[in-house]
Amino acid sequence: MRFLVDECAGPKLANWLRLQNHVVFSVFEEARGMADEVILAKALQEDWVLITADKDFGEHIYRARHAHKGIILLRLADERAANKIQVVERVLTDYSDRLTGNYVVVTEKRIRFAHS
Repeated sequence: MRFLVDECAGPKLANWLRLQNHVVFSVFEEARGMADEVILAKALQEDWVLITADKDFGEHIYRARHAHKGIILLRLADERAANKIQVVERVLTDYSDRLTGNYVVVTEKRIRFAHS
């Protein structure tokens, strides 16, 4: 899959995804400070599923009605890289076929597909 990993999701998650043979654009590594609107536009135009911990993307999707190719919102109590990796691994194992085009909210205990 193709993932655009937001700055707040971190470079360790981006590196882990690459090790799993995914194509990754890491905002932290390649474009620090990129605005949310630019991230959304890039993800849409270049066919990336966005992984972020930034709740503001929900505002862009639901209030401003921005189109997207898929968003995984990490709402984690434990924001350490190892936990992010573990949670994303579970999402990919169980739901990789449902990520494209969906807004997915993920916690340590729950994965919810929200309608956008």
